[in-house]
Amino acid sequence: MKRVVITGLGALTPIGNNVEEYWNALMNGVSGAGLITKFDAAKFKIRFACEIKNFNPQNLFEKNEIRKYDLFTQYALAVADEAIKNANINFETLNRNRIGVIWGAGDGGVSTFEEQFGEFKAGEGTPRFNPFFIPKRIINIASGVISIKYGLRGITYTTAAACSASNTAIIDAFNYIQWGKADMIIAGGSEASITESSIGGFNASKALSTLNEDFSKASRPFDATRDGFVLGEGAGALILESYEHAIQRNATILAEIVGGGLAADAYHLTGTHPEGEGAVLGMNLALEEAGINPQEIDYINAHATSTPTGDLSELKAIEKVFGIQPNATISATKSMTGHLLGGARAVEAVACIKAILENRIPPTINTQQVEPEFANKFDFTLGQPQNKIINYAMSNTFGFGGHIATSIFKKFKE
Repeated sequence: MKRVVITGLGALTPIGNNVEEYWNALMNGVSGAGLITKFDAAKFKIRFACEIKNFNPQNLFEKNEIRKYDLFTQYALAVADEAIKNANINFETLNRNRIGVIWGAGDGGVSTFEEQFGEFKAGEGTPRFNPFFIPKRIINIASGVISIKYGLRGITYTTAAACSASNTAIIDAFNYIQWGKADMIIAGGSEASITESSIGGFNASKALSTLNEDFSKASRPFDATRDGFVLGEGAGALILESYEHAIQRNATILAEIVGGGLAADAYHLTGTHPEGEGAVLGMNLALEEAGINPQEIDYINAHATSTPTGDLSELKAIEKVFGIQPNATISATKSMTGHLLGGARAVEAVACIKAILENRIPPTINTQQVEPEFANKFDFTLGQPQNKIINYAMSNTFGFGGHIATSIFKKFKE
């Protein structure tokens, strides 16, 4: 089994349009929440979200390219480009038959679908669709477009595992490389779901916070008063490659990935198991593959969406795996970015790797009163970042349909 390392990062988030902007905003406790500008939400029960700010596709793509890509694909291309540059990759010198793209998404081109079908329904029945309608909306297109842009002919596909999609993509990339089936894979996820149907649908399922009057404090993971998540958008990308491949091309190694746990709650369409059974299985599988015990984990970037049942079930699962007052410090960066759905864990994996590199844990903002049952059981980083030597960081995700994905990153040592 080959060692798998991380050599590049990319991020496009509601609090920063590249990795450094994103990390600095995390350290400063910046909220990405604001009133929705992508459509008129005046009649919606929820009128706020965590939108990307100041993203101009014309800075990245030719005009004829922009019309071919839904926003979630544009986001994917932007972060893939940053990660490739960060990793100092020259594909001309590498075997592109052994380099692929595994990308995660939940909604795909939902805004394209809404726009095109809305225009059709508003007309008199004559179909007039954009010739790029199908490739713009299909969920697998981001991975395909990245591979086409860089001529990468290796393993390439999309993981559709709801909110666990990008963590599943990262774990799949890890597996293929350690099995020797690829030398390098661009992995991550993107989402652009701040649309009428997404806001309306999540609101109908009572998943979203309704704190319109103070939206910057709406995402408050683990808080006893939490009332739902804040929808976000954006993307994150990681360059994974075998240790040998990275050394051969003189790459700077940022971190190592050492464990991945994929499982299922097998319980409910949208809710996590109340006792966290799937989460327990996913975390234990990741620890087993990493060959470490729970006390060696220094940081847990929790899934923690700020929903009443989801946060509680995750805390119960962490207690079952780690016990009371473990070494691990817990924080929830969705308090700042909102929930990026299929792109969530990619940007949170970036946060884990930056935390390992800088030995600093980003805070959970807005949380004032931790769920009473757990307030004294865990070390929650609230309000301010925490300095701590981080050798191992765990990254949790749980998606609709019961999808579980847990990955473990390690400080790189020769």
